[in-house]
Amino acid sequence: MNQNHTDFTSRFAIDPAAAAAMGTDELRHNFLIEGLFQPGCISLTYTHYDRMIVGGAMPVAAPLPLQAIKPTGTANFLDRREMIIVSIGGTGVVKASGQSYELQARDMLYLGMGANEVSFASANSAEPAKFYLLSAPAHHSHPSRLIRIGDAKRLDLGSQATCNERSIFQFIHAEGVKTCQLVVGMTQLASGSVWNTMPCHVHDRRMEAYLYFDLPEAARVFHFMGEPDETRHLVMRNEEAVLSPGWSIHSGAGTSNYAFIWAMAGDNVDYTDVDPVSMEELR
Repeated sequence: MNQNHTDFTSRFAIDPAAAAAMGTDELRHNFLIEGLFQPGCISLTYTHYDRMIVGGAMPVAAPLPLQAIKPTGTANFLDRREMIIVSIGGTGVVKASGQSYELQARDMLYLGMGANEVSFASANSAEPAKFYLLSAPAHHSHPSRLIRIGDAKRLDLGSQATCNERSIFQFIHAEGVKTCQLVVGMTQLASGSVWNTMPCHVHDRRMEAYLYFDLPEAARVFHFMGEPDETRHLVMRNEEAVLSPGWSIHSGAGTSNYAFIWAMAGDNVDYTDVDPVSMEELR
């Protein structure tokens, strides 16, 4: 960790043949992101999947400034990038370009390219905010905008019979906030439901990242990845994230219900642009 309380690592892109030969430790090292929310710290992972940055900020007593990191190659973090911030902890405040935004749990803030002097703070240090950060390269500056969870586009899908009754909240969609390439939403599983994204799919045009949260301490999610005919799995705890390359499925089953934030970057922002995988194809 350096003096500005920002810690960052890089993840190189892994091809499917290499992933298929990996053991558990190698899979976790290359695809799992742990320790996102450390008190008084911004933790960032720069990935070589569509140059997505996945991170977390947990301010406590003092605000945390968002400063440029070497991989972005710019003077300021958002000079050539856009960012989406999702609140999953206590009430927090994000300041950007002279504006102040208060985020409650599950609210989202979009910051367009060029936003500057960004900082994160907690309204109450006894109940610190946790900001989940997602950033991708941008080619145009769209207006920054706060989206409350109640204003997100909601889709209710699945059933108790198939253990996947869930509500999908689309923060970014064609009729809403404009972005260059980030697409972000949240899925909440109903009590008694454990499966997400099954039947599964791939989308070679876009990478994806999942953050699992609202899991009890002893609960786990078994996250499935890999090519459809060469699947692998990762055992994940609360508030851990996983990277999904375009060639990989991304699906999971938990030992209890949970919520997760999904985020994509790549060639388009069409939520429905997926390549379905039939159950018969899975191995």
